[in-house]
Amino acid sequence: MKAPLADRLRPDSLETMVGQRHLLAPGKALRNIIESGQIPNLIFYGPSGVGKTTLAGIIASRTDMRFHRLNGTTASTADIKAVVEELDTLAGAGGVLLYLDEIQYFNKKQQQTLLEHIENGRITLIASTTENPYFYVYNAILSRSTVFEFKSVEAADIEPAVERAFHFLEQERSIPIRWEEGVIRHIAFSCGGDVRKAINAVELCVLATSPSADGSLLVTKETAEQLAQKSTMRYDREGDEHYDIVSAYQKSMRGSDPNAALHYLARLLDAGDLPSACRRLIVCACEDVGLAYPMIIPIVKAAVDAALQVGLPEARIPLADAVVLVCSAPKSNTAHVALDQALEDIRAGRSGPIPRRLQNKHFDGEDNPRKGQFYQYPHDFPNRWVDQQYLPDAIKDRVYYVPGDNKTEQAFKAYWDRIKGTGRPENQS
Repeated sequence: MKAPLADRLRPDSLETMVGQRHLLAPGKALRNIIESGQIPNLIFYGPSGVGKTTLAGIIASRTDMRFHRLNGTTASTADIKAVVEELDTLAGAGGVLLYLDEIQYFNKKQQQTLLEHIENGRITLIASTTENPYFYVYNAILSRSTVFEFKSVEAADIEPAVERAFHFLEQERSIPIRWEEGVIRHIAFSCGGDVRKAINAVELCVLATSPSADGSLLVTKETAEQLAQKSTMRYDREGDEHYDIVSAYQKSMRGSDPNAALHYLARLLDAGDLPSACRRLIVCACEDVGLAYPMIIPIVKAAVDAALQVGLPEARIPLADAVVLVCSAPKSNTAHVALDQALEDIRAGRSGPIPRRLQNKHFDGEDNPRKGQFYQYPHDFPNRWVDQQYLPDAIKDRVYYVPGDNKTEQAFKAYWDRIKGTGRPENQS
């Protein structure tokens, strides 16, 4: 059985690699390290299909070390020990270069098995992961490694690889292969930055195309669209991409950019993640619009309720309305910032006894020299307000809430400035 086309066509030099120019362009740090021949422990972090394994293979081909490759999803502690045992053989005399793919699936004990040999330099580790290594890789491994982040490959960089894949299959199958205009572009743009996925889509297109009378193949755009139509977006509800999308979604609403917010909403809905789209929308209405337009909270809640009731695809309609509304509304975070400051005081122990006038007490013991609660009921006073202390004595002058400069909060401020600037009762005991 043949290996997938992406493996048969895997680049064997830095010059033939696709993408990652921020790491591998001439003069970039990682390229300089590789060309120096002195390879440190490396961790490659990024989405699948962007060249992490390919680069590890290229590095291995440039060294004299014994090369081993393990995959975290299948390798065991015994596999690691087998690599370690080779260090004392003639084959491992020059050291071992271990490529550990999907290191996030190795538990702490498995990772610790490598520590001693990484420390003394007998094993050079190149690990790759699709998850944030600072969350999933053991700290002792991290401290001995340098992390390089790989990024999704731009479609323009993938197009030459797609064309090269067609030519490779043409030579391999010894038949002429042609393609309609737009096929290469569609495959490159439909793979979501995953070069492997794009190249394997080429092979699927060729396999799905019937030979013409002269034995040649003509790959149509319709075929390409059928086979590559679901590859446009990376999405994993438990992975980094999920959190990146929902973060960009909320930050776009906070930044009052309806075009970007609708784009990220579309990505969430296309992945079927209606709950995340609704949850972040409600949070943003409360956190980022807040008191600048208080009525937005029940409006957005109603839109979310409607979306959840009708489900997808119709849910996109009320959600689009609500997202544009949140983007267009004035912004204020004063209320939740004020609460966060109050929480900081509580957690730092800055509080104290609740003032007597606010306590739920109606009886004074003999040990209390000054009996009575002394609470003043605001509704008994003009404008339903009376000047009395509510905060504990230790923080009685603490100010948490500062009105925003939006129309709503400034109107409230003007009202209370006027009310609180009038007569103040003398008895504040």
